Amino acid sequence: MDSSVGGFYEVEKDGNLVLVYHHPKYCPIPQTQTVTSSSDLQPLFLCPRSRRRKIKSYSDTYPLNSSPEYVLSTTTTSHDHHVLPLFWCNNKEFDADGGCYICEGSNSGTDYYFCNYCSIKLHKECIQSPLIIKHPYHPEHYLQLFFHDDNFRKIECLCCGRKAHWLIYHCTTCQAFMHPICAMKPIPFLIDPPKKHIHPLTFFPRQTSLTCNVCGLLRKIYPTYVCFRCNFVTHNDCMNSPHIIKISRHRHRISFTFSLTSREWFCGVCRLSINVDYGAYTCDTCSDYVVHSICALGKDVWDGKELEGIPEIIDITENDGPFEVISEGVILYFHHNHHLRLEVSNVYDENMLCQACAIPIYEGNLYVCMECDFILHETCAKAPRRIQHALHPHPLVLEVINSFTYNTFRCNACDRGSIGFAYHCRMEVCNFFKLDVRCALISEPFDYKGHEDPLFLALNPEIKPICHICKTECLKQLNCIKCNFIVCFKCVTLPYKIKYKHDTHFLTISFGEEVREQEWCEICERSLKDTCTKVFYWCNECCTTFHIECLIGGDPYIKPGQYFNKWVCRVQVLPKCNISRPLCGSCKNRCIGKIYDVGYRVECSYECI
Repeated sequence: MDSSVGGFYEVEKDGNLVLVYHHPKYCPIPQTQTVTSSSDLQPLFLCPRSRRRKIKSYSDTYPLNSSPEYVLSTTTTSHDHHVLPLFWCNNKEFDADGGCYICEGSNSGTDYYFCNYCSIKLHKECIQSPLIIKHPYHPEHYLQLFFHDDNFRKIECLCCGRKAHWLIYHCTTCQAFMHPICAMKPIPFLIDPPKKHIHPLTFFPRQTSLTCNVCGLLRKIYPTYVCFRCNFVTHNDCMNSPHIIKISRHRHRISFTFSLTSREWFCGVCRLSINVDYGAYTCDTCSDYVVHSICALGKDVWDGKELEGIPEIIDITENDGPFEVISEGVILYFHHNHHLRLEVSNVYDENMLCQACAIPIYEGNLYVCMECDFILHETCAKAPRRIQHALHPHPLVLEVINSFTYNTFRCNACDRGSIGFAYHCRMEVCNFFKLDVRCALISEPFDYKGHEDPLFLALNPEIKPICHICKTECLKQLNCIKCNFIVCFKCVTLPYKIKYKHDTHFLTISFGEEVREQEWCEICERSLKDTCTKVFYWCNECCTTFHIECLIGGDPYIKPGQYFNKWVCRVQVLPKCNISRPLCGSCKNRCIGKIYDVGYRVECSYECI
């Protein structure tokens, strides 16, 4: 065999036949009659960072062409440093201290290396990874070693399902990916007993035309095990899927079943039809709730925990209300020291802003502080302090971002900047996931006044769809399952009805029709067509139109009077529509909406928000 290619060989281990990875040079096939000399030393290996530097490429993903061996020569540079084996390390200590630098964890390894130059620990398999490998899980093509550092393209390991990053094995034809540590794991021919079947399961490398009985899908590149006695097929990852889980899209726990009663079922996540002959997750409490296995186990839906044998908590918001009732119509809100009184809004004042969502009070009930200017919409005041939102698998906690840090946050659903109230995931692995109050209060089915049918939250597609309202790419979106209507969170959270101080009527959102030449904004007096406006506010009584940015600003959730950091300056948000209408320092137009007061040294400038 070519010395640059690693492969798998049959080995009997503890009475069972397994496929074990061997490299002709680094890991030769063990021979029972061969006595290895103590003088046979392993070669030195390069640090993966050194292998990366040998490729001069501006791309985020490219194949490696350097051997893992460290060779001392006259051309060796200071960047060509080697790693040393660790003899004291074990799995527990290894993973507790951050795991392998290359594959970011995984307790699958048994031998480790340490780079003294970079101060990183690595699996032996990740260090010795050859440029090409032939793997039984993907027998059609060779897998080539790539460097992958594209954070926008999320790829998963074929074996473990975790994020694949940095050094990865990649089949460019089938788009299959593997961690080096996973690619070199021993593969059992026979699994007995399996988790999801009563008979032993046999590894079947040719999975081209086999549909999995667990997930109901034909996934060509996924490793498959079969039971020849009862014609049962399961993917390697489906075989170990959990029995009882909790997903973000449903109130109760759901449990796995291999078949459903013969009737028409629709998935509670993707809303598509479910084949009753294959596995699915069902709710024991709600008899009509069913979810595809593949939908239920998605990373944006499930938190990764098996709950079999763990007591169920029905309501995570129980005994955690946002306010205390003092008397009829009077409450004490959890984030305010004074009492709030329930009132009805009769007169529109553009400077009366809800402290939670930062949207002006147009009509309806509101809570007003009896001692200061703190105001809340009634719906915002009743928003629970702890929720389970369909967009995130972990509970979210209502917090007020500390105004003393002068930092804004961006909502993970609509991507708007905000200072103030946010629902926050406290788990660091979620990269500090946050939702503003308006996005957090959206649940499914959602009744959007701009569409006749209810909307449902969509799974995260690899190709982001275009919003039918603003005609831009969606970050998160809601779909209509009847007519494929798509709307992004940025549009769906805009107030459908709004007021302007110089108009006695309500304005409503308008979209979907071609903007005419004669339509111009009442505030900035610019043509809607010239400004490429797709969505605007419209008064049906007066036939007047308004830019959204002119009415509520580009970042409507940043309130006037607040300070925050912008680049190297600390800026203050001034009330919109100043009489003087200062000239914006960036776009050179007159500031119409909210503006920044940018103080720098002794000068002062303004910018549109």
